[in-house]
Order: sequence, then C-alpha cells, then structure tokens
Amino acid sequence: MVYSNESKTSGIIVVHLLDAVAYTQSMKKYRHALALNPYFGDATATMGIFPPTGLEYIAASMKPLVEKLTFLDLRHEKAYQDPATLSEFIHAEIDLLCISIRWQTQFEIICDLICQLPADVTTVVGGYKATEEVEYLFERCPNIDLIVRGEGEQVIQDILRGIPYSEIRGLSYRENGQIIHNENQELPAVADLPYPDRSLRKCDYTVTQHGVRLTHHTFDTVLTTRGCPFKCKFCTFSLNPLGQKRSYTERPVESVIEELKTVTADIVLFSDDNFFTNIKRAEQLCDLIIANGIKKTFIVQARIDVARHPKILAKAEKAGFRLFLLGIESPHDRILDQLQKGITQAQIRESLAVLTQYKFFLHGYFIYGNIGETEEEMLYIPKFAQEIKLDTISFQKLRVEKFSPLEEVVESTPGYYFNRIGGPVYSDRYGRNELKRIRNRIRSEFYNFSQIMHIARKAQRIGLAGGRDLLGLLPHLPLLLFRLATRRKKKKRRVAVAPCTARAAISPNEAPVAAKKTDNAGPAIRVIDAPEQSTKRTPGSEPTSTIDESHV
Repeated sequence: MVYSNESKTSGIIVVHLLDAVAYTQSMKKYRHALALNPYFGDATATMGIFPPTGLEYIAASMKPLVEKLTFLDLRHEKAYQDPATLSEFIHAEIDLLCISIRWQTQFEIICDLICQLPADVTTVVGGYKATEEVEYLFERCPNIDLIVRGEGEQVIQDILRGIPYSEIRGLSYRENGQIIHNENQELPAVADLPYPDRSLRKCDYTVTQHGVRLTHHTFDTVLTTRGCPFKCKFCTFSLNPLGQKRSYTERPVESVIEELKTVTADIVLFSDDNFFTNIKRAEQLCDLIIANGIKKTFIVQARIDVARHPKILAKAEKAGFRLFLLGIESPHDRILDQLQKGITQAQIRESLAVLTQYKFFLHGYFIYGNIGETEEEMLYIPKFAQEIKLDTISFQKLRVEKFSPLEEVVESTPGYYFNRIGGPVYSDRYGRNELKRIRNRIRSEFYNFSQIMHIARKAQRIGLAGGRDLLGLLPHLPLLLFRLATRRKKKKRRVAVAPCTARAAISPNEAPVAAKKTDNAGPAIRVIDAPEQSTKRTPGSEPTSTIDESHV
C-alpha cells in the first residue's frame, strides 16, 4: 500500500500521541503527599529553634507535582507524636510519605516510629543520616520503599514524574526482594533550588526548653551558598554523606534578597558554611540588605579571617549582623597545625581584638581531646576564651566522621581509638569519664557568675534579648526548673542502665574500631558509647550547611 506524505505525517503524530498516553498512564500521580519531620521530645528541645528548612526545600520541589501536600513537624504536632494517631491519618489520607532523617539523635526511636506506620503507603526516606545508613534502614524498617541518597530535590521530582526507578540517579530501592543502588547523582547548583516552602508551616519557631518559651524572637534560616573551599582535617562539611566533594556554589544575591523579603522571622541564620568565603559577594549582600530596608538580626558562621576586612564588618554591623559563630578549635599552635586549621594563636588574638570592637556577639567553637593533648592544654580553653573576649563558647570531643582523614591518624596512633564512625576519639589516658570530667571543668571555669552577667548585659545591649524576654520568662521559671530537674533524674536512671542499653542502640555498621595494636597500646576491651549527636554545628541544619539546610 502506498501512503501519501500527509498520511505518513498523520501516522507519526498518532504514534507520538499513543506514546504520550502510555507514558502518562505509567506515571504515578500521587493524590496527597506528606512531608514528615519525625523529631520531637526533650532530646531535641534546642533543635526547635529552627525550622526543618531542608525538608521545606523538598516540599517546594514536590508541590507542583502532587494534588495536595501536607507538612508535619512533630515537634509542634503533639497529637501526631502518637504512632497510632499518625498511622490513622496516613492510612486515611496519604499515598506518598516522605520522611527526613538528619541526625544521629533519636535515630533508633525514629526507626521504631517508621516501622509502625502503614506498610501499604509508598514511603520515601532521605536526609544526611539516612544517606549514611541506607543498608541498615532497609533492613531495620521493612516498610521503607525508597531512600534518596544525597541532595533530594531532583530525585523526588523524578519519582513524582514517574521516571522508572532504575533511571533515577541517587536512588536506592527494593526490587524483587533485592536492594538496588543506582549510581550517585551529580551535585546540584544551589542557584537552581527553589525557595523552601514556608507557607506549609503551622507555627513560629522560637527558643523553647521543656515546653517553656524563653524569648519573643522568632527564627528562620536562609541558604545563600553551598560548600566550603577549606580542608580542615577534623571537618567533613565540604563533603556530602556519600563522600562527594561539595564544590563551592553561590546563589545570585538578588535571589537571596527576594527570599529575605518573604521571611517573617526576626532572627535569621545564614546557614552557609562560611558566609564570608567570597568577601566581595558578602559586601554586596550587606549593601542590598541595607538598601532594601530589611530589618532583621542575622547569625553567620565565619572564619577569623573576616577580621582583615573592617570595611565589610562595619557594613555587616549596619545591616543587622549580630551573632558570629567562629571556628577557633584550639588555643595551641601544635593542635591547630594538626587539624590543618591554617591559623595560629597569634592570628586568633589579633582577629578577636578587631571583632570585639563591633556590636557583635561572638561565639567560639572548640575541640578538646585532640591527639596528644594534655589535660592542662584542654583546661586552658576557658581561660584563653576569656582572654580573647569571646562571649560564649561550645566545646566538643574530637570525633571521627565518615570520610574524615582523622580515621587513619587515630588508627595509626598507639593508645587512641574510636568506637564508631561519627563517635568521639578516646585514649588510654583520657577515656569517657576523664573527658567528661574535663568537659565539666571547662564549662564551669568559663561560665562563671561574672561571665553569665556579661552575657546577659551584652545580649540586651545589642538587641538579642531584653526586659520583655525576662518578664515573659519569670512566670514560667518554677515550671522550667521542675521539668529540668525531672529530666536530670531520668538521665541518671538511663546512665545507670547504659551498659545494657547502649550496645543495643548501635547500628550494625557502628562496631567498635580500635587503633592498630602495638605491644603497649593498652587494654583490648573498650567501653562502647551510646550513640551521640553528630559534630555538625549549625543549629537546626540540619544539620551547616551539611545539616538540615544542606538539603540532603
């Protein structure tokens, strides 16, 4: 049979239409999706300050592709903290469940919760911790269908568009009784991300402890860059949970300003690893914040190098930058060099002498229990912090994170060991109890009565706190103290049974890791820690931005 050109064209069109219909029919159209932040309880009291912005980025990516989207943050949804109530809602309303697992904190509790949710609802899990524990989560939670590894915005859109699972990079899934791991996805540019969908929130985020609101201020986070160009040995901020190097990428400054205009909170954390990495861009953002009349209090993470730019510091002060989170790490040059921090004690002193001239509240991060560090050196931290006039400090034990070069250093150093990836480093001289005692001394020697009064006066002077907060707190003070005392009693009871419960809480891939043995490397038996929170510093995100705000 002979066909005319017209009939050939018509036939081609019909074939394409049939292909389109077939693709549409094969594509799963979800009616009602639920984005779930599963964290709640006293263990995450301080985490309640910031919203789960990373999950809100995922929600923003999902919204155009589902008929209805619900967002539940269990920290503020007491009714749904009951697994039976949550399961009833999911079974009646939801056909796609997306859960973000970001931290080590409450990991096993969240696994228990997931196991109690309806198995007939497609369940997708993602987040920093989920990426680290892919195999374990599939084994532990039989009702998990899919796990997104790494950044999730593109992956969740591919799932919703009905792209075959086998073609979605960065996805792990069940198939015929097997677990399939697709190849890793390319890291997306931060400039391509939509704003987090803040319209789904049902409450403001503020400072709450044990159910008592401590301030009238509200909090939010904004991501302007992703990645860090520095290579500090203790830090894995520059890697995602798969070990992929996060190249430093920036959002257009105009996009940041437009997002800030939509933020209603009065205190905003820029969740960049280092806000001042590109000093010219930081100056431009300060200029635009001032020019657009954006009146907020800003929190930033920074290196002490920013002190070399007094012009930018003056603009930052005028733009409302008030709280600087500074990675000091150690007062000792030997340890700073060991950590490849790239700074010296003299440079720290010089930089702080500059930063203290501005209306900034200065918080310093320190690490203790470093390899070869003596008790005397550790106990110099509070004195040094006061000498350089830091307002507050936090201090954590040295830890071995996944993909950290410290792992090899610890294993090759006689007498040093760690019990699991993500856990603290101990030595034969300084075990858990010894480091706990040193930690308590650091805290008490820095946070004395004089320092506490200084903190209160300065916070009030620069606008971080005021009489309104104090007046609002006073009526709740008896309840707060009662709940604090109750929690301490519960904690003591948990410690009493720790030898029985800690081991059960450790995942199969968190077995003890001892240093390479030598004849004098110390006893072979190690005490296993109960799981502790990751070293990720940025509040909230998620986890820096490799925490929640890293959108993994």
